[in-house]
Amino acid sequence: MENDNTLEGELENPELLYEHHSFKADPGQTPFRVDKFLMSRVENVTRNKVQKAAKAGSIFVNSIPVKSNHKVRGGDEVKVLFSHPPHENLLVPEKLDIDIVFEDDILVVINKPAGLVVHPGHGNYSGTLLNGLLYHFEQLPKNKNERPGLVHRIDKDTSGLLVVAKTEQAMAHLSKQFFNKTSERKYIALAWGDIQEDQGTIRGAIGRHPKNRLQMTVFEDNSQGKEATTHFKVIQRLGYVTLIECQLETGRTHQIRAHMRFYGHTLFNDARYGGDKILKGTSFTKYKQFVDNCFALLPRQALHAKTLGFVHPENGKILRFNAPIPDDFSLAVEKWKQYAQHKNL
Repeated sequence: MENDNTLEGELENPELLYEHHSFKADPGQTPFRVDKFLMSRVENVTRNKVQKAAKAGSIFVNSIPVKSNHKVRGGDEVKVLFSHPPHENLLVPEKLDIDIVFEDDILVVINKPAGLVVHPGHGNYSGTLLNGLLYHFEQLPKNKNERPGLVHRIDKDTSGLLVVAKTEQAMAHLSKQFFNKTSERKYIALAWGDIQEDQGTIRGAIGRHPKNRLQMTVFEDNSQGKEATTHFKVIQRLGYVTLIECQLETGRTHQIRAHMRFYGHTLFNDARYGGDKILKGTSFTKYKQFVDNCFALLPRQALHAKTLGFVHPENGKILRFNAPIPDDFSLAVEKWKQYAQHKNL
């Protein structure tokens, strides 16, 4: 897959349109409507936005503008332009409340709430954690992706801890710890199904799904993607779901979410990976109503970055932080505990 963020300069009003995405359809792909093709590849885009782009002549297949019902075929090059500039131009300071767990002269540890995007991107042009960081801290070092201060990231709808570097030295030192797998990262998750093993390890390279580019998938033979390892242990079995702790050895995009789906225990209410449906249990009306109530309490994937540990880049001390499980997560777990006891599962 190709994905560009370059400014398009060959249109009638080039200053108003920007090339956000450029894709090449996989060889042998069956004909697929271009609007659906883009929706499966562009994160947070709506069908209405794609159709507006098509009506404006801003979707191109092999450099020719097409309508939304045009069929994309294997090998086709697809580009879409929108009226808002790419996220590289959006790194502006914004006043934002940030839950700072720890701060000194060279780093800051933050407890990110669910729903907060870490850095600007398509569909999230403002109000991100990075916009808030730039407001609170005037100078932040850039990482290899030109994102100031960010040593690592967690997904929008995942809550919990992350560390931000305030100096070049801290960025280099912390990044090396993450690369060398010496940092400590533990997550609490609620997964569908009764996990029989008390503990285990999931290994498998993670890369973009060949058909749904918004998903990551596991390549068990390591033919694609990057190697990834997740360790887990069961905290409590609650009948049709299991509360677990996951420890990352590597840090790939959607690692726990992709690994748990591969393992056969998709995270509860993880819409991206199908966890927003009843994957275990009966189809009785009362049970369905119960699950729907849990979905309403926890309207996101059940994943929380609870523990973060690393060596301080300057003084060499081991720092370890824990973030309490948020209310939405706790309430859903409590409902499952009550259900499991009531049903004697």
